[in-house]
Amino acid sequence: MTAWFLERMHGFGSADAIVFDGRTYSYAELLESTAQWQEFLDEKGVRAGQVVALEGPSGIESCAGLLALVARGAIVVPMTPLPDAKRTEFHEIAEVEIAVTVGGAPGKDGGDGRDGHLLRHTGRTADHELYGELRTARTPGLVLFSSGTTGRSKATVLDMTKVLGRYGEARRPLRTLGFLNLDHIGGINTLLHTLSQGGTLVTLADRTPDTVCAAVAAHRIEVLPTTPTFLNMLLISGAHREHDLSSLRLVTYGTEPMPLGVLQRLDAALPGVRLKQTYGLSELGILPTRSRDNDSLWVKLGGEGFDYRIRDGILWIRSDMAMLGYLNAPAPFDDEGYFNTQDAVETDGDYVRILGRKSEIINVAGEKVYPSEVEDVLLEMDLIADATVSGRHSHVTGQVVQATVKLTRPADPREVARRVREHCGARLQPYKVPLLVQVSQDDQHSERFKKIRSAA
Repeated sequence: MTAWFLERMHGFGSADAIVFDGRTYSYAELLESTAQWQEFLDEKGVRAGQVVALEGPSGIESCAGLLALVARGAIVVPMTPLPDAKRTEFHEIAEVEIAVTVGGAPGKDGGDGRDGHLLRHTGRTADHELYGELRTARTPGLVLFSSGTTGRSKATVLDMTKVLGRYGEARRPLRTLGFLNLDHIGGINTLLHTLSQGGTLVTLADRTPDTVCAAVAAHRIEVLPTTPTFLNMLLISGAHREHDLSSLRLVTYGTEPMPLGVLQRLDAALPGVRLKQTYGLSELGILPTRSRDNDSLWVKLGGEGFDYRIRDGILWIRSDMAMLGYLNAPAPFDDEGYFNTQDAVETDGDYVRILGRKSEIINVAGEKVYPSEVEDVLLEMDLIADATVSGRHSHVTGQVVQATVKLTRPADPREVARRVREHCGARLQPYKVPLLVQVSQDDQHSERFKKIRSAA
């Protein structure tokens, strides 16, 4: 059922497929690596319907291993290298039967199999009913983890034939940076979309503003899919001024709300580059979107295979490639198949604006505060590089607004708090002004994004 995808790749022949560790691999080489993976899986007795964790960096071997497992009809759990405790948690939730650790680039032998891949049987039997659905349908599966609000990750089960069904006929191949890893729905989408079009995926081990900009210049990258936090750090670093980004045509951003000020500065910093907001979840896939303008947060959602409704200000989406369900949580679908995203939205005709998760809304004496609105205002200050706004319990008002900020330069925390309250007081209603202001000394990559947001 997935053979058509590999057949299409055969047609791209000697075209560049993947750049990994400074070397460019053609489609023919990627397919050869996929065939070697098939032989390795044969030797180890990996069968269709088995749950296989594939752990490794997002390079050619991980991509080839993923393709080989999907072609075999396995249920794949892609993972980046993890601490032992988190790996154990994921294996237990996903009922992993076989764990594969990816070796290096082609030709680097070692371990117990070709190219250094390590494979072990865990002794588990994966008997979840969702796996039973995939096995009955004889279709490959995909398990992706997303952060739960309770701290325990939720495991999403997808039908890979439905995922692959999104990628239509080849049109225009583009050179794309693989910013998100293969354990993320955005990383899976970038990989499959790029390969289905005959494009080139450039992978990086290090994703600092300087290394990303250097890769854009060196490999003439045309598409950069990334996050608002990274784009904010890019602007602060000034790396976009140090490298030739003339090849760049499109920057897409998602996974968390984009501060309007950051978007406007990005539009000014990258003239001629189209800026597009994306929206997606592990549970639903990546929706087709169209931004109203480069410097606008209003976006049209939906297209073929997707539909949405707004109920009480919350976005509900129906998707042809929606997950079968969670392995460890109830699935929030209604009777018509619409999924409760928990994202609060505003509407303007056919356009919507994503305000943030309902669970993140701060309630101050009955008044609603959306963290992204306060963060937008904080990021207007040249003293602040990044900001995370959350609610803190109050015996008087139920909650108060708390801001954790990372600075662009050293400053006295008391002076920072005073300036924050003064700036926000001139721009926001009093109940939205941060009562508590903390200065972070650590590298801050949107703590709410890390702990609460699930994907995309």
